[in-house]
Amino acid sequence: MIKTRRNSKSTARGRAGNARVARLYLSTAQETFQRYLPRIVRCLGELTEDQIWWRPNAASNSAGNLVLHLCGNIRQWIISGLGGAPDVRRRDAEFAERGPLARRILALRLKETVNEAVHVLRRLPPETLLQVHTIQGFRVTGLYAVFNVTEHFSHHAGQIFYIAKMKGARNLHFTKLPPASKRVDYM
Repeated sequence: MIKTRRNSKSTARGRAGNARVARLYLSTAQETFQRYLPRIVRCLGELTEDQIWWRPNAASNSAGNLVLHLCGNIRQWIISGLGGAPDVRRRDAEFAERGPLARRILALRLKETVNEAVHVLRRLPPETLLQVHTIQGFRVTGLYAVFNVTEHFSHHAGQIFYIAKMKGARNLHFTKLPPASKRVDYM
């Protein structure tokens, strides 16, 4: 097919649209990390040092283990897998830790890790989302890697919230819906 001026303009608009979608996707992932981070830190503050390392049974993880696990996962998949930093993850150590690592150390590690991941996502070229990467032995697209980590982050954040609510026996008030008259239409 011979390229016409119209075809090349259409292709350029398509590429620009794809880049906008990629930026929106990456921005949404960053917002997800930044929305859950202060909530996790608040939960750590609600728990005593002993409660941070409490496990309901041997098959379950403590809030402290979950924070270490989130740091390892984000570092391996985003900072290393997409950002190119060396992969230094020791996954078994994330679950073997029994504490007491102080809450301020856990919170600082998580903040630093999330901030570094957000930095990687901000500078990530949109085409990286379509490229295939080998991360943790899996061949995945960049799109899958970002989705996997944001889903994983929110999943374990919910477990940490549950532990804080269970041990504190009170509502954390993380969900605040606006009045019906002020709700945003996302369509």
